[in-house]
Amino acid sequence: MLRKEEILLIVYFILVILFLAGFTVLFFITYQRRKNKILKEKFQAEQNFKAELTNVRLEIQEATLKNVSWELHDNIGQLLAIASMQLNVLNKKVSQENQKGFQEVKNMVANSLAEVRGLSRSLNNEVIDYVGLEASVKNEIDRFNRLEVMNANLKIEGEPYRVPQEDSIILFRILQEFFSNVIKYAGASELKVKFSYNPGVLEIYAFDNGKGFEPEEQESGSGLLNMRSRAEMIKTDFVLKSSIGNGTSLSLRYPTKTN
Repeated sequence: MLRKEEILLIVYFILVILFLAGFTVLFFITYQRRKNKILKEKFQAEQNFKAELTNVRLEIQEATLKNVSWELHDNIGQLLAIASMQLNVLNKKVSQENQKGFQEVKNMVANSLAEVRGLSRSLNNEVIDYVGLEASVKNEIDRFNRLEVMNANLKIEGEPYRVPQEDSIILFRILQEFFSNVIKYAGASELKVKFSYNPGVLEIYAFDNGKGFEPEEQESGSGLLNMRSRAEMIKTDFVLKSSIGNGTSLSLRYPTKTN
């Protein structure tokens, strides 16, 4: 039989071991919580920095596009307008045999003026805000058809509603980037765009029948990164699909919160 002092000593050692074990567990839990908090704060700071960097970059892009828009409208547009007026004045002095060629030049200048003004409108975010997202996209579609670069059409489903200014500009810039890539790289003969207005979500779908590409090889491209970054800013689901010989499609799901 153990003596009372020995029993108390054993109990004392057990209590000390339990205390140390409890303290170790508590210290480990506290350390992990502190570590997780620091990592979370670091991650949040990185995300905030990336978001701020994206915002600044996009603001610079918008300012640049607006300046280009003004230059097109105020300089090139004005020169073409003056040229058109001068041609109208000279029209009466042109001989009959030269009328056909002269009329072709007049039409060319008039078409160029219309295209410059249309391009100016599509680059200026204030104009996009004024006319709205749908009208801005339609202006681009009409411009492609006038230039005969491809057969483009816009389809509307549901009851249209106005998208807030900042978001409509971002959505339009995403589509504009997609359109630009279609014209420059796709070699497409058709471009189809569809707006589906639903309560709570606006679905936008764009498709071209061009040569397509491998998305994995283009993942680091600035155009694709710009589109994805813009979509993330307004919490819009962004899906770009493509494969060689099967064209390219863009799908956007913008939460409208109208329900």
